[in-house]
Amino acid sequence: MKQLELTPRLLAAAQLVPPGAAVADIGTDHAYLPVWLLKQGRVRYAIAADLRSGPLERARQTAREHDCTQNIDFRLCDGLSAIRTDEVDTIVIAGMGGETIAAILQAAAWTRDGRYTLILQPMSAQNDLRHWLWKNGYGVREERIVCEGDKLYNIMLAGFGGAVPMTLGEEWAGRQTPDLDQPLRGEFLARLLYKTTRAIDGISRGKDGGDRERLAELTRLQEELSQMKKEWAQWQP
Repeated sequence: MKQLELTPRLLAAAQLVPPGAAVADIGTDHAYLPVWLLKQGRVRYAIAADLRSGPLERARQTAREHDCTQNIDFRLCDGLSAIRTDEVDTIVIAGMGGETIAAILQAAAWTRDGRYTLILQPMSAQNDLRHWLWKNGYGVREERIVCEGDKLYNIMLAGFGGAVPMTLGEEWAGRQTPDLDQPLRGEFLARLLYKTTRAIDGISRGKDGGDRERLAELTRLQEELSQMKKEWAQWQP
């Protein structure tokens, strides 16, 4: 039997799942994450959920190939709509846009309970997701940055409670402290700053200076990211 290996992005998400958890993987696709967790003995039960029947059938096939169909259920559903509140204690939503992840949580009011662990990996709009989380009472407890190919991804460990307002820069880059263990953070901040500067240049070259409100927001973001990058560099040994 071929050994199942996760990509760096999915492995980072899997490593945040508490030992012995009952986990729901939303947007599971091939179900690599829940099957890996079951094969490793890290979870006691898993639900693989997807909006489309094709990916869900691939998920079933993965479970059959790795002989772990007994402790996994498959759900054809939109987000968390077919997940009961008493079935799981950990929810993974990975590989979607930040706005989509926020919409899934918004539609599942029962996740506003501190007993649920949320592991979120936005492919885009991570600033929108962080903004929604703190505005709605969810605290981001830990973040990990991983490299896959030439891209950097953020994986967030979150839960209801402990929300603290974020600055614009923190919404885009996450919070940082001197003791934060994120080896790729300097590179991540540099990339964000580069993209922000490019966006400012693009708007500035537009007719009549472009969207002034957007330009002002980006300029503020550029200043905050620059300060965060400088601060992070000073903290490094």
